[in-house]
Amino acid sequence: MPVESSQNSDLLELNYDSVAEIFAELAVAAGAAVMQFYKADSHAYAKADKSPVCDADVAGESVILEGLAARLPHVPVISEEGGGTKAQFDGAFILVDPVDGTREFLAGKDEFTVNIGLVVNGEPRAGVVYAPALERMWTAGRNPFVFSVAPGAKLPPLDLRRRIHIRKAAADGLVALTSWSHTDPRTSTFLAKLPVKERRMIGSSLKFCEIAEGSADVYPRFGATMEWDTAAGDAILRAAGGIVLDRDGRPLRYGKTDAKFMNGSFFAWGDQAAIPAQQRVRTA
Repeated sequence: MPVESSQNSDLLELNYDSVAEIFAELAVAAGAAVMQFYKADSHAYAKADKSPVCDADVAGESVILEGLAARLPHVPVISEEGGGTKAQFDGAFILVDPVDGTREFLAGKDEFTVNIGLVVNGEPRAGVVYAPALERMWTAGRNPFVFSVAPGAKLPPLDLRRRIHIRKAAADGLVALTSWSHTDPRTSTFLAKLPVKERRMIGSSLKFCEIAEGSADVYPRFGATMEWDTAAGDAILRAAGGIVLDRDGRPLRYGKTDAKFMNGSFFAWGDQAAIPAQQRVRTA
């Protein structure tokens, strides 16, 4: 149901680092549920939009939704596999993708993630991206971190987490990231106009995290994605000093109910000084 205005006021004052910690605990628990089906028969089938879903998606979502209901009960939730709240609302809400990179998961690759993101007034404010097969977690509220943690394990203390930040673009060229499953000619055309010295293919929302921790510079994505695909990684990248722009050069917005939470093309950048003039952030 929609958040009441009084609740909304409270939600807008959430401690984003504390929310990220809750998300991290739930993502580690969901990761353990997901890994039960890794490199095993996970009963995959195609959804109406032709994208794959399997038992791991359902198991991970169940863990996350149960945890969110207990710990953040007044915040609406939208999850890829259909759980949570499906309603018109404003203010704060949570986006969940229990297995981002299902194709990679089903292929036995390790580049899939558990994504949980908090959106407040259209902007991603807290998020976690957990890669259970890699035992690696990225988190951000106001402060972004990366650390190692095994599925189902206790989170490490803060002094064992590394603070991350985007890097300054190198004078000799950019490192660009693209998807294993969704690269098209528009991506090549876009990158051909940039001083790219290296191009790497990486699955799932790990691309946002690579840029956030200073391992890459730009990730263009053409075609449709859903808000739950991007919110967590976007929150981490923004907290680390980067930005995600839509095709009009504006920061990517969330809560697009008229579009059924679908994104258009977007461009994730680390060093904003490297953004071409025609792609620069617009405020109008």
